[in-house]
Amino acid sequence: MNSTELALLGRTAAHLQPAQVAHRARLRTQRAALRRMPRLGQRLLTTAGPGAAAGWPASFTPLDAAIAGLGPALDDLAAGRIRLLGAARDVGGPGGWQQADAPQLWRFHLHYWDWAWSLAAEADRRAARAVFARLWRSWQASCGFGRGDAWLPYPAALRAWSWCGLHRPLVAGSDLEPGFLREVAAHAGFLRRHIESDVGGNHLIKDLKALAGLGVFLGDERLLARALHRLTGQLAVQVLPDGGHYERAPAYHCQVLADLVDVAGLVRAAGHAPGPELTHAISRMRRWLAAVLTPDGAVPLLNDGYPVPGPLVAALRAGPAPAAPLLTLPDTGLVRAAAGDWHLLADVGAPCPDELPAHAHADTLGCLVHVDGAPLLVDTGTSTYAAGPVRSYERSTAAHNTAEVDGTDSTEVWGAFRAGRRARVHGRLTRAEAHVLTAEAAHDGYRRLPGRPVHRRRWLLSGAGLQIDDEVTGSRRHAVAVRWHLAPGAHVRLKAGGALVSTAAGHFPVRISAPCPLRLSVESGLVAVGFQAAVSAPVLTCRIESPLPIRITTCWRRSLGDTWRS
Repeated sequence: MNSTELALLGRTAAHLQPAQVAHRARLRTQRAALRRMPRLGQRLLTTAGPGAAAGWPASFTPLDAAIAGLGPALDDLAAGRIRLLGAARDVGGPGGWQQADAPQLWRFHLHYWDWAWSLAAEADRRAARAVFARLWRSWQASCGFGRGDAWLPYPAALRAWSWCGLHRPLVAGSDLEPGFLREVAAHAGFLRRHIESDVGGNHLIKDLKALAGLGVFLGDERLLARALHRLTGQLAVQVLPDGGHYERAPAYHCQVLADLVDVAGLVRAAGHAPGPELTHAISRMRRWLAAVLTPDGAVPLLNDGYPVPGPLVAALRAGPAPAAPLLTLPDTGLVRAAAGDWHLLADVGAPCPDELPAHAHADTLGCLVHVDGAPLLVDTGTSTYAAGPVRSYERSTAAHNTAEVDGTDSTEVWGAFRAGRRARVHGRLTRAEAHVLTAEAAHDGYRRLPGRPVHRRRWLLSGAGLQIDDEVTGSRRHAVAVRWHLAPGAHVRLKAGGALVSTAAGHFPVRISAPCPLRLSVESGLVAVGFQAAVSAPVLTCRIESPLPIRITTCWRRSLGDTWRS
């Protein structure tokens, strides 16, 4: 590690809580011990057998079942071929469950076993149970207790939940059941002592959800009570007062909401009343989701996240969009504005919780814009979690609809999931007047540069269009770039003083002005549409080199033809 990386690590670690560091050390020590002595570790961790295992109540249907149709086909699974995240691989041969050459995220999804819900939905139940048994025995023989990606806490937690739910349709009453129940009990012992308090966030919610599911499945009331107690404590931390999840990534908000809905449904089916904290958190998270969904019903991909399947969004029951034309979600830092055919979602919040930067992007004061239900300005999205140039770009300021100074990221994102110095937002303001909705905020993410630049942005939205004023204050001479990432399929033609943008929603004359010469260009960008999948899209870019302060105004209008409209 060189001096630059050491400095980044120091600035990142400065945000961590001491308890996080202690938990990380404990988990790493336990993992090292399991690698050396897996059999002893299994005996010590699995303190009780499945004994009174009763399974889940038949009346409970987890949300996984609602999207089971999106999983691999029976014929493919019967052949030992599993398609995940758009890529198919064989697991039938020697070492097939290790997939050492696959991206780690693909391996994680392999070990979640949530893909097996497609077997539970098969009409040919006998064939489905036979395929599941064969795959399960193969996995058990290949993935030794406590070793490899399969036994990292996060995949183990998702797998434990999946297996609890798949027991009734695919295992109960078969000769597989005794060994299956022992393995479920082993997962309970493992997860009890591998809760991810070092990471926190959605990982910790998944761990506690799995323990609650295991508590019901094994008839362990004490385990259930402890899991629900810790989960209730996390609700106060992770569900912000405005209803948003504190990692500020809408795709992960959906994951956490789905987890809470599942836990509440299981607890209720098991004869217990979900605590008021849990039901209240679910209600607030549903309202928040309704507020941020795009006009076409999609989950915006701010910060990290992959496209959320439509059936899952429907199952989460977000409810109707807010009627108010201007809505501020102050704790997560989002502003939603709608005027005529125009819809704006602006990011005026912190990039991440202090102690959890994993899913943060350097996108402060970025925005998404839809017109007549169709996307105009989009987010670049996330196509990989593997450290490298693609991951670095997708988290960068240059990959978002905001202003970049001197080629620097507003938040110091680095590695796969780290962030050093973070942009701090101040001066937030919203105002609804007769015909114009206004949102405004500033951030100091460039304070480390000479002259300590500050970026302030103002959005003015009306039924006629959108005006965005970018002001960079401070001193010294700097290079400022403002980028507009257009929807895939858009066409751009530069004109004097701006450009003409054509999309599915129509033609948009764009005026861009500044008090000094500026350079306009159309760059080639990529928009992620899934794991390791991206499509090309144009990026309208404005560049200025000037002493500060400087102001750039961009006006978006829609016309029926290739003409300017003021």
